[in-house]
Amino acid sequence: MKFALKRQFEVVLVAGQSQIKPSFACVKLIVVPSGPDAADDYLVEHAVPGELVICSDVPLADRLVKKGVTALDPRGKEFSPANMSERLAVRNLFTDLREQGRMGGGPPPHGEKDKQAFANSLDRILTQLMRPA
Repeated sequence: MKFALKRQFEVVLVAGQSQIKPSFACVKLIVVPSGPDAADDYLVEHAVPGELVICSDVPLADRLVKKGVTALDPRGKEFSPANMSERLAVRNLFTDLREQGRMGGGPPPHGEKDKQAFANSLDRILTQLMRPA
């Protein structure tokens, strides 16, 4: 939120169920009808190149990147055309291993290192997106 307030960006939150909207004027909350991938589909349909979407969903990021939209995960790793094949393969491998019971859980807890990496990446990406084309 600090980045959005400082740089006067609009923040759009897209959710599949009702949420409490943060009380900042720069925040817009969009609740889409519930259903499989409804929020993802909304994001892909409405996001345009020059915008940033923050998500941890690798298939969603792939759809956005193919459309030319910048995507960043909550740990500060940018999704790009160059890394999407690898990130999808790793995601699919871990999904298969979990389904086979050969691996449990998800990623480790979000720590200070992740927060700093995210803040650094966010600052870098927003600076790039603000530059005139």
